[in-house]
Amino acid sequence: MTRQTIAEKILEAHRLDDRDRVEPGDVVRARVDMVLLNDANGPVAFRHFANMGGGKVVNPDKVMMVCDHFAPAPSAAGARMLGDMRRFATSKGIEHFYDVGKGGIEHTLMPEVGLCGPGDLIAGGDSHTGTAGAFNAFGTGMSWAGMAAIMQIDETWFRVPESMRFNLHGKKAVHVTGKDVILQILQDIGVDGALYRSMEFAGPGLADINMDERMGICNMVVEAGAKTGIVEFDDITRAWAEATCKRPWTATVADADAQYHSRHDIDLARMRPMVAKPYSPENVVSVDDIRHVHVDQVYMGNCANGTMTDLRQIASVLKGRKVAKGTRAMIVPATQKIYREAMAEGLIDIFIEAGAAVSTPTCGACFGGHNGALDDGEVGFATINRNFKGRGGHAGAQVYLGNSYVAAATAVAGEIIDPALL
Repeated sequence: MTRQTIAEKILEAHRLDDRDRVEPGDVVRARVDMVLLNDANGPVAFRHFANMGGGKVVNPDKVMMVCDHFAPAPSAAGARMLGDMRRFATSKGIEHFYDVGKGGIEHTLMPEVGLCGPGDLIAGGDSHTGTAGAFNAFGTGMSWAGMAAIMQIDETWFRVPESMRFNLHGKKAVHVTGKDVILQILQDIGVDGALYRSMEFAGPGLADINMDERMGICNMVVEAGAKTGIVEFDDITRAWAEATCKRPWTATVADADAQYHSRHDIDLARMRPMVAKPYSPENVVSVDDIRHVHVDQVYMGNCANGTMTDLRQIASVLKGRKVAKGTRAMIVPATQKIYREAMAEGLIDIFIEAGAAVSTPTCGACFGGHNGALDDGEVGFATINRNFKGRGGHAGAQVYLGNSYVAAATAVAGEIIDPALL
């Protein structure tokens, strides 16, 4: 009998029908462990909820709502979105509600507060819900109407995806991070190379990639078109889950003879820091192949690259240095807890002394909404996940993507540069 991948096992464990097993292509009814909504998609889901009859949320303890996209409110329209979140949370008894100043960016905050864990099935209104895969969970973005339906009936359906296996081995060189792993993969397979598939990461090389950097990998699987991305359970996952998870969890690994759509081998020791050029996350080259590209603004942070690991990487480059004249630098810790830890370690002082602006946790500049949006003709370098036209602000701006070491070095040099050359 064909054995199973991680995605197949998680969906099978959450199915509501009585079939013996699930296979790729099957459509299964399933009960999710958590629904994740933010202020950009939540208000739309609330309208769908009302159109479906309104009433009670059938299982409010399974709903997590986070104010992060329009937080702090940049305009009256943004304030209305945040107000919609507050009103829904109050009227429906949503306890897992995180307002401005109370939490941070949703994909970093959910695992931080222990509301996702190994073996979980997470549905989110945001396409980067796959970030939960860093913690051995099946996380995926869904339609806003679909999110409303889950809150109404406590179930949904999935088509079981085929899976791709990425076997990591070797040890990363200095200045190479999890961000480079996913950028390398995007260079190899493109933005549709994993369309509606599960990207599963395993192998001895995982021992050299911590939980924060695993978030950086899984956060961007959707840029390859994937349904989800999942890191196989290992000792690092176990240590995190035992220390953090507030609910029961299930370690999930693929069977040795699981059937995959394709298998890919990644030698971490041969990797270099990678950069995605405008206007696509698949337009990836080595940092060595970019010369004399002036950058107007460097943005460091986002839902997967505003972690303590990222902030320490940034500080290791900025310490004793200054942001270049003619270049702006912004640094955004992903959660309030991370912000406070960075203050306690003295990292915030390093950033400010270097001439960088430090922001409260927000998604504002990542999607080009506020707190650092780019003007027409400007060039930005960012640790975010997308660089399509208009993603960082004006459609006439250009955005390059890369890891936190390269971002910090670029802020110092005023142009995209290998950190080793500083």
